[in-house]
Amino acid sequence: MWLGIMAVLTVIAMGVWLVVLGGSRTTEGLKWLQFLQTVGTFLLPPLCCAWLWEAEHKPFRWLKLDRGTEWQVFLAAIGIMVCAIPGINLLADLNSRVTLPEGLASIEHILKQQEEAAAVLTEQFLQADGIGGLLVNIGLMALLPAIAEELSFRGTLQQILEEGQGDKVQRTRVHAAIWVTAFVFSAIHMQFYGFVPRMLMGAMFGYVFLWTGSLWVPVTMHFTNNAIAVVSYYLFDEIGENGKNYADTIGAGTNWWFGVLSLAAVGGLLWWLYRRVTYPDQRGYDRRTHIR
Repeated sequence: MWLGIMAVLTVIAMGVWLVVLGGSRTTEGLKWLQFLQTVGTFLLPPLCCAWLWEAEHKPFRWLKLDRGTEWQVFLAAIGIMVCAIPGINLLADLNSRVTLPEGLASIEHILKQQEEAAAVLTEQFLQADGIGGLLVNIGLMALLPAIAEELSFRGTLQQILEEGQGDKVQRTRVHAAIWVTAFVFSAIHMQFYGFVPRMLMGAMFGYVFLWTGSLWVPVTMHFTNNAIAVVSYYLFDEIGENGKNYADTIGAGTNWWFGVLSLAAVGGLLWWLYRRVTYPDQRGYDRRTHIR
């Protein structure tokens, strides 16, 4: 049902782009296409399905959007993504060094072409004239994808694959659900040379969702990651090409040790967050379920 609704709404989104905007491939036209596809493919299908699947037609309850958590958890979630930047750059650098066997040289060439085209399009999208343009980019490339993609991947796919938890077999299924969802999350972006860091990031979002029981926490992390990229590009664009290159390579190459420290810091913060939200306090209060 979910995939069927997704397919229908994606076709409708493409139709609106073709009819209303004439299939415009200008930067503005492509931004509208991204907006329509994000809403049609990732935002509306989970909300529609959750409304149908939840007994009392409360989609926010099924998607775990009706649950909050402590402000310290949200602060830690933001801190994790800020600390993760050099580590993500390190992993992306290592991923980019992967070479396919000679027999797959043609495929590798296509993958590199796709990567270069995606980079050019992303840079085209990130260019902004003034604060107004920056705010539009934050909404289009940070806030909307963070909400829509987390609704689809962690909120819907991961929960479908989990099917409850309790005994050892079911706990194994929960871990499998997180990693399968992370794999699909990374694959859907169709960027081979950024596959590993994006998959690990997706798995991190999945475990944080599992620990906290609130979809708002991975949404916050996803938004923070995207917003940092958008704002950094805007700020470093004032410096010039050297500034942008530094933002993308800090933690990689000769600065690899910074990336390692970054990953260690992320691991420590994740451990703190896990202990904070999964260990009941002395009164027997479980922060995940709000049940004594």
